[in-house]
Amino acid sequence: MKPWPASPAKSGFRSSLYLLGLTYQGMGGLLFLFALLAFLLGEDARGFALGALLGAVLGRALQAMGHPQAQPRRAEVFASVALLWILVPALGAVPYWVSGGLSYLDALFESVSGFTTTGATVLADFGQFGQSLFLWRALTQWMGGIGIVVLFLVIFPQLQVAGRQAFFAESTGVEKDRLTPRLRHTAMAVLKVYLLLTGLAFLAYLGAGVPLYEALANALTTIPAGGFSPNPQSFAAYTPLAQWLGTLFMFLAGVNFLLQYRLLFGREVKPLLRDAEFRAYVGIVFLFGALLALYLYTHHLYGLEASLRHAFFQVVSILTTTGFASVDFAQWVVPAQALLVFLMFIGGSAGSGAGGVKVVRWLLLFGLLRREVTRTLHPQAVLPLRLGVRVVPEEALRQVSVFVFLYTVLFGLGALALALLEGDFVVAFTASAQAIGNIGPGLGPVGPMGSYAELTPLSKLVLVFQMWAGRIEILPVVLLFSPELWQRLR
Repeated sequence: MKPWPASPAKSGFRSSLYLLGLTYQGMGGLLFLFALLAFLLGEDARGFALGALLGAVLGRALQAMGHPQAQPRRAEVFASVALLWILVPALGAVPYWVSGGLSYLDALFESVSGFTTTGATVLADFGQFGQSLFLWRALTQWMGGIGIVVLFLVIFPQLQVAGRQAFFAESTGVEKDRLTPRLRHTAMAVLKVYLLLTGLAFLAYLGAGVPLYEALANALTTIPAGGFSPNPQSFAAYTPLAQWLGTLFMFLAGVNFLLQYRLLFGREVKPLLRDAEFRAYVGIVFLFGALLALYLYTHHLYGLEASLRHAFFQVVSILTTTGFASVDFAQWVVPAQALLVFLMFIGGSAGSGAGGVKVVRWLLLFGLLRREVTRTLHPQAVLPLRLGVRVVPEEALRQVSVFVFLYTVLFGLGALALALLEGDFVVAFTASAQAIGNIGPGLGPVGPMGSYAELTPLSKLVLVFQMWAGRIEILPVVLLFSPELWQRLR
């Protein structure tokens, strides 16, 4: 089938159609394999089979309308990435809907939560899903953590101009640092670290006594900082050793993967140790972990070892936006909960599986604040802002300021909408914070051992929007609502 002709003005958008078509066909192939798995396990395979058929047919049609070498404009790329990150979960929701017995809205919520590595669930009864659905749920987080475009750049080298531009649109952040001259090699480097950490986590959990199937599902959701556990008690169901190991691998999931590549495959220790964001990230973990452990121990909630274990597990889990739980912290006293809620607004490192604002952005904002205070006292001073040894360009500072502003606005509007819809401020505040930061658990009924099943349909739609916007770091979503974008696409 030959690609459809298109006018030069619209040729750039064809690259996006080609990318989406390949993605849908790849999804169709995965869903077909899961249909076979469900059949072999004696479970309902209809949802996977229907998803595979839709992926194959729609993907082929979209690919035929597109072209891999079409030159997209910048606005088109950002808009396409935003659409990709909602259309892929829309297909991934089909198994939950057909085989899992969920309404399509709940299925979409679960799928968006998976692909965005949020980990918020509408499952109130974990017996509702079979093993094939839980493994699919885990794999969606694994794919979402590394990034859909990054994954398909490795698999499909024909994603030329479209793939390169979509990579940078998907991997938004302060720095677009490329490890190698060829982008596909950079994607391969990230994938190597991702696969290695996933394999090590699986073997570690297995050695700590976690059952085989649960060890695999938890490993697939730890490294992307996802938090979907097949066990309704999350890590509270496992041994203390498994919880310590979970803390370690969640910590690694929050560290820049390219820095870890240099360490693991290039044996370069200095780039990691000299990285300002990594040092700040480690400092935050130890500061808040020690504070929380001290509070839990001195208030006689746990013994010394258990206080340290639960404190560091939950601090790392919330900071990296993973969302696993070693205990139901929704039952803790308010000061201990407040420490965790504060961490929801920090996030992990740029270039990692973690979501949230990211540590590097906070470093730059504090540096900008310090510079402006100094400039007030010394108006004529030339004060370049540095991150480590690098001078940060003014454009990057503007991008950080805009991002934090949009992040705050979407969080506030989401919390307001949820408060009006649910009539519960604690639920509204924490659910909005976790959704925009892709964290998972909130407090109250939506705590780590609860679910989002009882929220109103409108509340679920608000959270779906926030999870989607938070995963692609807001700007591509904002562009979709910009009249200027649609004028350019005419």
